[in-house]
Amino acid sequence: MKTLILRQKYLIDFTLSSLKRRLAKNLGLLLVYTLIVFLLASVMLFTHSLRREAGIILESSPEVILQRLVAGRHDLMPAEYLDRIGRIRGVTRKAGRLWGYFYDPAVQANYTLMVPRDRELGRQEVVIGAGIARTRGVDVGDFLTFRSSGGRAFSFRVVDILDADSELVNADLLLVSEGTYRDFFGIPADRFTDIVLQVRNPSEVRKVAEKLTVLLPDARPILREEILRTYDSIFSWRQGIVFVLLGGSILAFVIFAWDKASGLSAEEKREIGILKAIGWETSDVIRMKFWEGSIVSLTAFLLGFILAYLHVFYGQAALFEPVLKGWAVLYPSFNPVPFVDGLQVATLFFFTVFPYTVATIIPIWRASITDPDAVMR
Repeated sequence: MKTLILRQKYLIDFTLSSLKRRLAKNLGLLLVYTLIVFLLASVMLFTHSLRREAGIILESSPEVILQRLVAGRHDLMPAEYLDRIGRIRGVTRKAGRLWGYFYDPAVQANYTLMVPRDRELGRQEVVIGAGIARTRGVDVGDFLTFRSSGGRAFSFRVVDILDADSELVNADLLLVSEGTYRDFFGIPADRFTDIVLQVRNPSEVRKVAEKLTVLLPDARPILREEILRTYDSIFSWRQGIVFVLLGGSILAFVIFAWDKASGLSAEEKREIGILKAIGWETSDVIRMKFWEGSIVSLTAFLLGFILAYLHVFYGQAALFEPVLKGWAVLYPSFNPVPFVDGLQVATLFFFTVFPYTVATIIPIWRASITDPDAVMR
């Protein structure tokens, strides 16, 4: 075993010396290789972080959201529907929600107005998201004035600003009292925007949704798992767009790397011929070139992945943020929580390191089984 380890050590030493002799050429390859790994790893890390963040946020959301449809459009839900639902086995809680959208021409942005279920607010009090506070330049104690669709002006005193840690979902949020909300939008007291239901056992959620469809034929149940799948599809779609945009660069690198790995220069062929002439075996030459490919590809992978990690989790993925998060006037300030998925790292490693390493062996094998004199000529 000791002999085998020493043999590999000498081969690696010789490989490093060989790489230094063609330093400029190998540094160019390493730079391009690292850049490709950096781009791919940045997209994978940021997209996975967004999916994970969305999953954590939606964990506390209700299992079922019930919306009424009229002519295929979302309509207000009559309060009597809560009584018509009655008692369904497995449902632990049901409640009507009030929320809606408001366009603010002052900053040309849409806000989400909502009545909180766990907080009491006065008629002129409002709690705002960090994105609104930043865009409108207001703080706790300041006043905001909006004009409703009926032309009536409403003044609100800011009593709190929502936690910036959850800005991804509350950047554009305005929390107001139920009375203010109904006055602002002119919604009668017997109407809700939708109804939410909490289900004790997750395996019973679909059964509850089926019962709701029978009880309320004009209502549409939306499950939490469906929302999660939608978010997953959106982020996968955006990730795909970025990969397509990078496709040209990746293809150029693949051609470059394949040409570099599969074609031997005259200098490399002469080196192999000399090694064979002084007594190196074919297996030693192949091992030496295997180590050469492994050193280049592993170094590029580690450098590219570390740079991508720093770019995503400490640089807020500045290169891809607008594409992967979407566009908005109230842009949330979002710091991804560092998290690395082992399967994604293994996939990236397989498709970036393995092909190059294998591609270096085939031409070396062909050259090493040829007569040394013919190779040197």
